[in-house]
Amino acid sequence: MSQLSNLYLFAYNSIQALVWAISISRILSNFVSTKSFSGAYASAGELICLLQTVAFLEVVHGAIGIVPSGVLLPLMQWGGRVHFLLAIVRRIDEVQELPSVFVTLLAWGLIEVIRYPHYALNCVGSSLSLVTYLRYTAFILLYPMGLAGEMWLMYQALPLIKTKNLYAYFFAGLPITYYNFVKVLLACYPFMWLKLYLHLFKQRKAKLGKQHKKKRN
Repeated sequence: MSQLSNLYLFAYNSIQALVWAISISRILSNFVSTKSFSGAYASAGELICLLQTVAFLEVVHGAIGIVPSGVLLPLMQWGGRVHFLLAIVRRIDEVQELPSVFVTLLAWGLIEVIRYPHYALNCVGSSLSLVTYLRYTAFILLYPMGLAGEMWLMYQALPLIKTKNLYAYFFAGLPITYYNFVKVLLACYPFMWLKLYLHLFKQRKAKLGKQHKKKRN
């Protein structure tokens, strides 16, 4: 990888880490001050929408080969999160204060304040054993937590999607409504998510196995 690419990736990952840290601090500060789950989106939702939109760059990074992630898995994660945020949560005011939004954004935030610093450190040829361990361990709990939040919210949103006839103009020429699309998506979601989850376990075995061997040597 060229020095310029390395510098760009370091800057990108550092900025994502910083802004995710700001987002999670806003969510937790709101929770502590209000003792309520309802303010998660109001406190950081728009900022997280921006972060997730910009994260499409990670699909591009894989496509052009400056990171080894490939395209499919980053695209699946980006598409799932952007659909959840922009197509449902941002569009339907009534769901923005539900606890499922708090659960999802908290899980995402905790994942990203570990993942992005890990990547940033790798870009400068450095690593912290604790950060590496958390990167390949915390997901075991946080990914199911995020999945549960996303599916819970989509299920709660279904009556509102049907009542509002959401995106009727887009689905007008199709044999399926957006309401039915979300129902199908809910049925498929665990299987799509499992592909990513199992991939992370493979990465965990490879990365933490190497770390363990280095310590033994």
